[in-house]
Amino acid sequence: MSDDITLPEADERIALKDYTEKAYLDYSMYVILDRALPHIGDGLKPVQRRIVYAMSELGLKASAKYKKSARTVGDVIGKFHPHGDSASYEAMVLMAQPFSYRYTLVDGQGNWGSPDDPKSFAAMRYTESRLTKYSEVLLEELGQGTVDWQPNFDGTLEEPMVLPARVPNVLLNGTTGIAVGMATDIPPHNLREVVNACVHLLDNPNATVTELCQHILGPDMPTEAEIISSRDDIIKMYETGRGSIRMRAVWQKDEEGGDIIITALPHQVSGAKILEQIAAQMQAKKLPMVADLRDESDHENPTRLVIVPRSNRVDLEQIMQHLFATTELERTYRVNMNMIGIDGRPAVKPLNKILAEWLSFRTVTTRRRLQYRLEKVEERLLRLAALMIVFLNVDEVIRIIREEENPKPVLMKRFNLIEMQAEYILETKLRQLARLEEMKIREEQNDLMKERDGLQKILDSAVKLKNLVRKELLQVADQFGDERRSPIVERAEAQALSETELVSAEAITVVISDKGWIRAAKGHEVDAAGLSYKAGDSFKFAVQGKSNQSVILLDSTGRSYAVPAHNLPSARGQGEPLSGRISPPSGATFEGALMGADSQRVLIASDAGYGFVAKLEDLASKNKAGKALLTLPEGAFVMPPQLINSPEQALLAAVSNDGRLLVFPVTELPELAKGKGNKIMNIPGAKVVSREEFVVALNVIHPGQQLTLHSGKRHITLKASDLEHYKGERGRRGNKLPRGFQKVDKAEVSDK
Repeated sequence: MSDDITLPEADERIALKDYTEKAYLDYSMYVILDRALPHIGDGLKPVQRRIVYAMSELGLKASAKYKKSARTVGDVIGKFHPHGDSASYEAMVLMAQPFSYRYTLVDGQGNWGSPDDPKSFAAMRYTESRLTKYSEVLLEELGQGTVDWQPNFDGTLEEPMVLPARVPNVLLNGTTGIAVGMATDIPPHNLREVVNACVHLLDNPNATVTELCQHILGPDMPTEAEIISSRDDIIKMYETGRGSIRMRAVWQKDEEGGDIIITALPHQVSGAKILEQIAAQMQAKKLPMVADLRDESDHENPTRLVIVPRSNRVDLEQIMQHLFATTELERTYRVNMNMIGIDGRPAVKPLNKILAEWLSFRTVTTRRRLQYRLEKVEERLLRLAALMIVFLNVDEVIRIIREEENPKPVLMKRFNLIEMQAEYILETKLRQLARLEEMKIREEQNDLMKERDGLQKILDSAVKLKNLVRKELLQVADQFGDERRSPIVERAEAQALSETELVSAEAITVVISDKGWIRAAKGHEVDAAGLSYKAGDSFKFAVQGKSNQSVILLDSTGRSYAVPAHNLPSARGQGEPLSGRISPPSGATFEGALMGADSQRVLIASDAGYGFVAKLEDLASKNKAGKALLTLPEGAFVMPPQLINSPEQALLAAVSNDGRLLVFPVTELPELAKGKGNKIMNIPGAKVVSREEFVVALNVIHPGQQLTLHSGKRHITLKASDLEHYKGERGRRGNKLPRGFQKVDKAEVSDK
């Protein structure tokens, strides 16, 4: 058996690398040229062109009766496009959807999908279709010698290589496609704007993109949503052929109920999906200011989404800015004007190149149409001339036909005719020789000669040809042009609300235990010390604030941390360890907590007698390791931080462990973001290291408040007049307290 096998000749062999490389390149070029990219001439991909042509061949013009879509798809895949029926039908559906195509090419009857779900169309056996009136712009000149033809896939029929479009459809309807190694994303445009730009370019062949953009303001999607890209971005996109376009939904406030009414969505955005996205945020409690959602869209109002705010105090503009940033109510579209040029090669082209190249295509198409018509007119004139010869020499012609065995060459010689004229004479019916026919012949001859002269003049003059192209462009604009649908409104970028802005501002009390466990209770009337604690743990301190604020913690090493309060565990339980949220140094303990506005002033100090004033925002740190806030002198400890409500009027009272009190205005301390601070009270450094002398209490006293000092069971209350005795310059030793208060345990500030 093996003896019968013969190996191929050496020259028939090919390296696998070469074979696969060629095969892949062939496939790539097929996908690029014959599937994915539109032609600049008619703006259609091959499947779209074949659908439109097959429908015209079936006689499905705008005035014809609808025909089953399955019949059209059958003709398309059976005659011109040997691919799947579902892919062909889907391409056909897209051309029939007014929310997908700016100027639809197919007029559909039945279920052709909806903006909410464009792919919810019925099967092709249920729907009917025909071409729209606009499709005539692509097909009208097809049989007039305007374009080249090619054999279909099996060589039994011919199909047009491109349709003779009378407007630059590549920009009007746009297209998207993914080829091999390249893609295209061309947005739709307004017919009148594009025609005006073409007319301007005809008059000014060297017009810049900026000049053309005075006519083409930007893309025009099949939706009333706003295009919010800046003018500079749009011009740059047209200059390079690449860029992006941003669209934003249109909304208004309902005057009666105060609700948000969304009336237009960006191109290809589903209202149902928008509602899902907003509902997901509501379920995740990330949108507390929204109470309800409704879809009130109907036949009269194709898009009407209602967002109900929780109260009339909610800032609707703020809600919408957040939704624009977090949902598809604002969407960015990639622009990549990649298309097959008249040279048959794919390229990304700027706007002026696209229009100039299309005008070149249109001029050639128009010239070919005129030339074709001129040839037909001249041919008809020759036939009419032959008819007149017959009419004037009817007896002679009849004699030759009756007597001659081969009358055609005799007629040609006798009357100086060409073969086509002689053939026409032989095919002429006798009834065409009536007296009435002579008048018709002469009348038709006169009309045709006038038409011939007119056609010749246009063909001989570049100016007249250009004027004809301009005239026909303006005619299409008058017939099919409409107003811009997508208004261009330059707007600032939308900002999503931060996590704290989205949280409702409820009064809470945050409790920190001795072992570093944290929890939050609703309200400010909370007995924090009376809560239950884990075995071996106890209450350390509590701080009051709002749920949309952060808890600022200060540890024993001088580092500060920020913990969002809105997601702290409830005080009904025993909380959670702070170590799960922040990472303090080993052995560090928490010495104080603060809550308030970012601009709130705070006293930060060490018991070595140094400190400074800081803003609460200076203490916040997004880092789990915190921020190095207070620099501690050797042997010193962190003092609990103090809120300062009115720095201009507040006093600072510093008490040392040897019974001295110093009072001075808070304004004498510097305002810093971090550091050691300035000297509050003069305490020798050596005594701090040995812990012989240090500050035991620091209190901020506001107008109308008094200071109470405790020493064992004794206490003394110092009013504003009493404090005068202890006032001095910042950094002094302070005055001695009365006998019995040499060892102060604690100091408290209270209202009178």
